Amino acid sequence: MKSLSYLNKYFIKYKWRLLIGIFFIFATNWFKVEMPNFFGDLIDELAVWQDNNPSESLLIFALKAGGYYMLLIILASLFLFMTRQTIIIVSRLIEYDLKNVIYVQYQKLSSTFYKRNNTGDLMNRISEDVTKVRMYLGPGVMYTINLVILAVLVIRNMISENGYLTIFVLIPLPLMSFIIYKVSSKINSISTIVQKEQSTMTTLVQETFTGIRVIKAYGRTAETEEQFSQSAESYKKKNMRLVLVNSLFIPTIFILIGISTITCIYIGGLLFFDGKITEGVIIKFIFYVNMLTWPFASIGFVTSMIQRAAASQERINEFLKEEPEIVNTNSEKFNFEKEIKFQNVTYTYPDSGIKAVNNLSFILKKGESLGIIGKTGSGKSSVLSLLMREIEPDSGEISIDGISLNSVNLDQFRNETGVVPQDVFLFSDSIKNNLLFGSVIEESISEAKLIQACTEAHIYHNIKDFPEQFETILGERGVNLSGGQKQRLSIARALIRDPKLLLLDDCLSAVDTETEEIILDKLNKRSMTSLVISHRISSIRHANHILAIKDGMLSESGTHMDLIGTNGEYAEMYQKQLVEKKDLGDKKE
Repeated sequence: MKSLSYLNKYFIKYKWRLLIGIFFIFATNWFKVEMPNFFGDLIDELAVWQDNNPSESLLIFALKAGGYYMLLIILASLFLFMTRQTIIIVSRLIEYDLKNVIYVQYQKLSSTFYKRNNTGDLMNRISEDVTKVRMYLGPGVMYTINLVILAVLVIRNMISENGYLTIFVLIPLPLMSFIIYKVSSKINSISTIVQKEQSTMTTLVQETFTGIRVIKAYGRTAETEEQFSQSAESYKKKNMRLVLVNSLFIPTIFILIGISTITCIYIGGLLFFDGKITEGVIIKFIFYVNMLTWPFASIGFVTSMIQRAAASQERINEFLKEEPEIVNTNSEKFNFEKEIKFQNVTYTYPDSGIKAVNNLSFILKKGESLGIIGKTGSGKSSVLSLLMREIEPDSGEISIDGISLNSVNLDQFRNETGVVPQDVFLFSDSIKNNLLFGSVIEESISEAKLIQACTEAHIYHNIKDFPEQFETILGERGVNLSGGQKQRLSIARALIRDPKLLLLDDCLSAVDTETEEIILDKLNKRSMTSLVISHRISSIRHANHILAIKDGMLSESGTHMDLIGTNGEYAEMYQKQLVEKKDLGDKKE
């Protein structure tokens, strides 16, 4: 129950709804308990009715009795409806709050968190786990309160009628609760196993759908189907075990109801023949037994529900207690005026132990462009992640205008920055909404500005060719666009916000050199600071300053012409790329 204590604040938040719900539960049970009282008294009255009411018609008597009984049913049903409209709605409201809290927490956590956890498991915790917690908050709370109130009202009436018969009738009910508790515990343990298997299957399906193009390209459809079939078979077998144990639940209840009912009739019959009770009392007790059966059975059911909820809430708490590594500590206005400085910055990836950036220093002045080039795995993208403060350096300092990046208003800094990542991500939405995703929320973006950004990114002529133009719906991750189109659309998305700092992470790799020249020429006409990361010299040769990185360390730096003149690794890379470009041109001819 310790993990569920996190939810207490929500009970306090919705305390008035809960209190009203408790009143409705009491009212429901008051009228329910009145039914067997009325029916039992009616049986006794019928035994002497003809002697006491010789002039009254039996039909009129039946109509009066039936009308009163229907009134009790209607009132009990009405308050039961109101109970569910309060208690169950509270559980739904808390579910809504909890899902929002989890989702907000997910967005706060850094990128390293997502590298440690798979998507399927994260999806399961915000859906399946929250659903199990809601069952505790709604039915679990409602059944528990209902049991307490109903048990008090019924047992009070039973004792007032005959305490001796009450003892015998109630004996099987605690036994039933214990047996159902054991069955429910078994259900809980198997449910946990089933839930883990479901997470595995969800992850497999999610990865399959995301990588469907790769699967088809490599002809791995059969293998993927086999993997899913094995996972589905394992899930089915574990679920069948759960179904088997579940099938013991209802029969157990019926057997114990029967025992209590037979005991009631047998002991009640003996007492009746001894003249200690009437037929009406026996009828009342039969009603009472059936009335108490489900509340007592629900003890085991609710206990199991609480166990499942506690296990799920513990999984949720693991993430809620996770502290984000990157926290914005400043809300003051930020304005980039002078320079960005890396001073002896080092970063090692904690999971792999790879030193991505090693004692790196450079300065990027406002209005200038900086190019970073290096081979795959040299640490280029890590520099961008450090600058955007997605990760924290192990040592050294990154500063903006002489202020440590840790002290800068991170939200505003990111709002003034346009980032085009290496791995382009487009949403399954219209082209227009994908472009507007890059805008600051408060801004109102005109179509003219959309056209301008797309023209600068050299994608507008493609958009015009689509029948729906800006309203064209993209497939998941922009699957219906080419690689170059996705990159150019991503650049346009960054330009929409008129960034003071533009960061391009190898985002022109899928476009030809002619298109690349057009885009870079248009970007150079914008008065903004830019950092361009690439493995192609053609993308960064016009930069004011160029850094060549090898194994996370600075190997060479200078302008394009300076580095060509040194005849170092940069010059060698340039010559190789010239030869590759010439060979490609010859093949086209």
